[in-house]
Amino acid sequence: MRLENIVLDAGDAQLVGHFWAAALGLEVLTDEPDVVEARLRVGEAWLDLCVVAVPEPPGEERRAHLDLQGGDPAAQQAVVDRLLGLGAAHADVGQGDVPWVVMADPEGTPFCVMEHRDSYVPSGPIAAIPLSSADPARDAAFYQAVGGWVPAEGDAPAALRHPAGTGPLLELLPEASPKRAKNRLHLDVRLEEGDDAEAAIAMALDLGGSRRAPASGELPWVLLADPSGNEVCLLPHAAGA
Repeated sequence: MRLENIVLDAGDAQLVGHFWAAALGLEVLTDEPDVVEARLRVGEAWLDLCVVAVPEPPGEERRAHLDLQGGDPAAQQAVVDRLLGLGAAHADVGQGDVPWVVMADPEGTPFCVMEHRDSYVPSGPIAAIPLSSADPARDAAFYQAVGGWVPAEGDAPAALRHPAGTGPLLELLPEASPKRAKNRLHLDVRLEEGDDAEAAIAMALDLGGSRRAPASGELPWVLLADPSGNEVCLLPHAAGA
């Protein structure tokens, strides 16, 4: 299995999807009314950002978000100014006096423009994907097994990165409170050639994950959750794989 997608829910997939493609300089792969998919390439590593239209309004859960590469103060301010020009806004989530800049996309989903950190140098435009966890070490082991990323140096209690050594960090951070509602941002993992779906599900469950029933109808993927309750989708083998 491999970690393949960062999925962001939106009311208007076109608005939000094209904002993020422009903000990150990504190659757009899919451009449809209800889904915009763009590819992040950093060296040998790649990861797709999928913005999908959902009927539910955004909730207050902020368990997962994007941290963007900023840099030294001048570079960070240049990134902030460019994002403001694309339709982002400054945001206050109670961050106080911090060296990063909290912003929101055109639908109000928060993200951060980070200060320079050595661990972000190989990351590319998305420095990190912070994810709230009840047990960072346990959840890092879960994502290492189901997503194929490997332990990496970082400032979080536990962090993973693509085995190529480039691309964003997945940072597991201690949660402020237990999960209560659906995350606005989640991760997808894809079965690769030779992977057995039922064995993959069993492994995820053995590592503390859980299986979720779809809200309605049958889906071509399996809804899972990590041991802290954060949503993860298991995608079938890619066509032609």
